[in-house]
Amino acid sequence: MVPGLLRVAGPPHAVPHVDPPEALDSCFSVVVPHSARLLSLYDQATFSEGPAWWPARQSLVWSDIEGRRVLGWHEDGRVEVVVDATPFINGHTIDCEGNLVHCEHGNRRLSRTTPDGRYEPLVERYRGRRFNSPNDVVCAADGALWFSDPSFGLKMPKQGLLAESEIDHCSVYRVDPVTFEATRMADLEQPNGLAFTPDGQTLYVTDTSRSLGGDRHTIFAFDVTGTWELKNRRVFAQIDPGIPDGLRVDSRGWVWTSSEAGVQVLSSTGLPLGLIPTPQACSNLCFSPDEARLFITSQANLYAIDLNADHSTMRPP
Repeated sequence: MVPGLLRVAGPPHAVPHVDPPEALDSCFSVVVPHSARLLSLYDQATFSEGPAWWPARQSLVWSDIEGRRVLGWHEDGRVEVVVDATPFINGHTIDCEGNLVHCEHGNRRLSRTTPDGRYEPLVERYRGRRFNSPNDVVCAADGALWFSDPSFGLKMPKQGLLAESEIDHCSVYRVDPVTFEATRMADLEQPNGLAFTPDGQTLYVTDTSRSLGGDRHTIFAFDVTGTWELKNRRVFAQIDPGIPDGLRVDSRGWVWTSSEAGVQVLSSTGLPLGLIPTPQACSNLCFSPDEARLFITSQANLYAIDLNADHSTMRPP
């Protein structure tokens, strides 16, 4: 086998013994048909997280946090190691230059890998002090990187290095695309996944302190002003069972969030639309560029389910 190759080319297989998608609103069935089946793309990771579609490599990349690798799935079914011996890398996004941006629990910073394989750190400190453990990241329309910085990597030795916080708060930050200076935008108990609406005027952030013994299992919404301030913080949804970890917003404005039961889908007003069950708790998710496929990370697994990508689908009330 070629060094770094973990799965040879070949078709996926349907996941047995999992319930079909469950519609709570008729519009959900148009996008996620009841006949759609969960597909297994890979099942040999340790703890899967942080999926992102990387156009420069035409592949789906995701983190095996506890296995300390970044993996890549290709459309022919191959799975390879993209980055090995990682510092507990978690979330990913693609920046405006086509680089793969990483959240590093271990080194407590953002870094990036270029399409030709060069690796370099991006931002490491806030006002001279180290971050806690950057968790998830998204690139805004202006090229700024927004990321969450909970304390998970400081408290969970399988996903980071035990240490005391240097900043004594868990926050969402914006990294300026020119200066790479980080600005503290909002504080939460344990900020986790984050995603913008298609118009960029709303930012959703999951707050998941329940995973460390707290009680937060909440998706908050913030208005984003023209000067990149966050205003009007409000509860968008409470997710049960489990916690809302990673989430994405599609071109319709629907919010797709991970949970213990699988992927829960909500309208832009918070109305529950449906559920895509997974055999284990879902940790994160992302779409293919045309939104015709949803990729799902879940413990050792990378799953996918094919969707109806017709963007004219009626929005629910």
